[in-house]
Amino acid sequence: MVKPRNLAPTDVEHILPPDQYILSTSDLSGRITSVNPLFIEFAGYTETELLNQQHNIVRHPDMPRSVFSLCWDAIADGEEFFGYIKNMRKDGGYYWVFAHILPIRGESGEVVGFRSVRRCPSRTAIEKIAPLYAEMRAAEGSAGAKDAIAAGLKGLGTHLAKLGLSYDRLVAKL
Repeated sequence: MVKPRNLAPTDVEHILPPDQYILSTSDLSGRITSVNPLFIEFAGYTETELLNQQHNIVRHPDMPRSVFSLCWDAIADGEEFFGYIKNMRKDGGYYWVFAHILPIRGESGEVVGFRSVRRCPSRTAIEKIAPLYAEMRAAEGSAGAKDAIAAGLKGLGTHLAKLGLSYDRLVAKL
């Protein structure tokens, strides 16, 4: 199952219950290897449709590619990643999550996959991160496909410099 190409985002928001978590695991390439019932419910796909698909099956077009670049850089280095992510459901609706993505290690300590734990973010955090993401997406769009990620990261860096924060500190503050 691949995300339908003609899927258009809608303005219908689905809000995670504050005391529940979306859980999933993926292999080293980002293919989904397990999901919990809440992931299935919020994504709107069946378990069969989700398994063995790239995690970007739920990527919302409002999300800057550069945020996912930061994520992959961190987890590929065996580090944890925390971030605010806007996901898109199979029906075009959306849901925000505060994601904690961490490596799964094998017996020898090598990274063998990734675990993602996502929970409901605060409304304040969404209100602060969404405009930043819009600026990053605009920078990516202006730069063209080849330079999009670098342009988004540059925009993020400029924003963070004004605040005197790293990305990790910004996310922690929200």
